[in-house]
Amino acid sequence: MSSNLDRVCVVIGRTRHKMVAMEMQEAGRLGAKMIEIRLDYISRAPDFKRLLDKKPCPIVATLRRREDGGRWNGAEDLRQTLLRQCVVGGFDWIDLEWDIAEKIRRFGDVKRIVSYHNLECVPDNLEHIYEQMCRMDADVVKLAVAAQQPSDNLRILKLVQNSKKATVAHCMGDIGFPSRILALMYGAPFIYAAFNPERTIAPGMPSMHELQTVYPLARLDRDSKVYGVIGDPVAQSMSPLLHNKLFDRHKINSVYLPFRVPRGQLSSFTDAFAELPVHGYSVTIPHKEGAAALASEPDEFVKQTRAANTLLRLANGKFGAANTDYQAVLDAILEALPPNPDGTAGTLNGKMVLLLGAGGVGRSIAHALKRSGCVLTIANRTSQRAHALAAELDCRVLEWMGRHIGTCDILINATSVGMHPNVDDTPLHAGFLQPGMVVFDTVYNPESTVLIKDARERNCRVVTGIEMFVRQAARQFEMFTDVSPDLEQMRQIVRRALSPVTRPMDDEDASA
Repeated sequence: MSSNLDRVCVVIGRTRHKMVAMEMQEAGRLGAKMIEIRLDYISRAPDFKRLLDKKPCPIVATLRRREDGGRWNGAEDLRQTLLRQCVVGGFDWIDLEWDIAEKIRRFGDVKRIVSYHNLECVPDNLEHIYEQMCRMDADVVKLAVAAQQPSDNLRILKLVQNSKKATVAHCMGDIGFPSRILALMYGAPFIYAAFNPERTIAPGMPSMHELQTVYPLARLDRDSKVYGVIGDPVAQSMSPLLHNKLFDRHKINSVYLPFRVPRGQLSSFTDAFAELPVHGYSVTIPHKEGAAALASEPDEFVKQTRAANTLLRLANGKFGAANTDYQAVLDAILEALPPNPDGTAGTLNGKMVLLLGAGGVGRSIAHALKRSGCVLTIANRTSQRAHALAAELDCRVLEWMGRHIGTCDILINATSVGMHPNVDDTPLHAGFLQPGMVVFDTVYNPESTVLIKDARERNCRVVTGIEMFVRQAARQFEMFTDVSPDLEQMRQIVRRALSPVTRPMDDEDASA
């Protein structure tokens, strides 16, 4: 199977020659077909012979100024002298900023990347800059600009699509991440990835490991369908990994991306990305209620909860909306309930439930449980939201500071308390938990939150966030593809990804 790195330039930035050489060899062993060495990171004068000894693949030399996102602090004339030395020193490629490219002549077979970087914005005259760059002596033209809004991605992708020369272009930052992947669909010869995920080379740059484990680059082309998750923040979402693994296993030519969309920009985002088009979205915080309002064809659960976690593009270009959280929470809790004394399956009717949280997920859970006959009490950190939802459903409210009063049969955490990176937080003191109580934490990263650990220690019946996440995602995937995925396989994918040790997609993964 392909290493998934055939169209990736792996970037290495270390201060010591020894570490650069070690990472180069490891990148080559893992399948890198092109490596960029960031010479501006090296603390001493670069030793080309040492760096290029036993090179595993073609190597790009880059010596970036600070104003272009690099670390070079020396004089500009010395930098250009070093770049000329790179051209004759054994590198296969040289990266030259567009304002100096004509000062450094082509030599031999060394290929040239002429680049433009803007760390602040997408300039109004970007197309004019690009036209000038295309007239320069370049084998590849590169543009890297800072996205300020989601639609900036499309502007960059259009440049790639209509390119006169081989063009690598992307937006930087979380908002610009989709352009890095989608550029391959639009004809970019390669994209960039950091070798070391712990070392930030440029804002929003994926790691080599991430591209191998999450995104199906090997088959990405203009026929690929695009799906994604909308949220803010969204970088921590497991949805891209899960859906892309499922696409891979079912041999579906699609890619699923994270789209960071700031609050208030949902409608303008979906309008802009209709050009791709994106065929369907998962929706998370803070857009679930906005997604419900956006849809022209909401399902019955969306109408009931006024919250949607799924948008599906219709033939007329508008959106249908679904709330797959609704049934997922019911199924997950019913499976955890003890059987009745007569041996029949447990039911929710009459169960006392304390729900922590009144946001998009909380709304879906509250409506589902109320309709199932539960006696529901809601506590939320913002009291106004709790009272509004309680009035809507005719149920009780506990002020957040009083949430430890009383008891319940089922406790549900629908807040983000305990979510990565705040893994030491818990929404409730352990003393509230009683043996036999059903404790359901919708947080899935990590799966064993402090609340879940406390519940297990006190012999509660536990439902982790993975169960709800997998069930709602399975229904989304079925809506996107008309394929019903295997729930146990999905659980294994998520748990493996959340474990300390993960590995790239391989043949075993693809056929499991």
